[in-house]
Amino acid sequence: MPGPYDGCCGRFHSGAAAAPTAEALMRSRYSAFVRGDQAYLLRTWHPGTRPARLDLDPGTRWTGLEILATRDGSAFHATGTVEFRASFRGGALRERSRFERVDGAWVYVDGEFPEG
Repeated sequence: MPGPYDGCCGRFHSGAAAAPTAEALMRSRYSAFVRGDQAYLLRTWHPGTRPARLDLDPGTRWTGLEILATRDGSAFHATGTVEFRASFRGGALRERSRFERVDGAWVYVDGEFPEG
């Protein structure tokens, strides 16, 4: 029986499946940050906003993800937003991320950092 990682994000990270919603992609990207999976993060970034490289801080210890709000981003939408709080040892990051479908797959476009 697959474990929680395999049943959730592992199949997306391995390329065996694509995230079916913007929220699922957000969750899988958070897991990729936790695991240091730069290749997945770059692969799921919109080609128009993707950086040439990504340098992750190996000292960051992510401790939790809370989805605060979602708008659109289902199988019936071309765009969506997910607002979340990602906690790490010593603090938290709050972002409202924008997602789009490119060739049928959800990708991260960019994000803004709301106050609060």
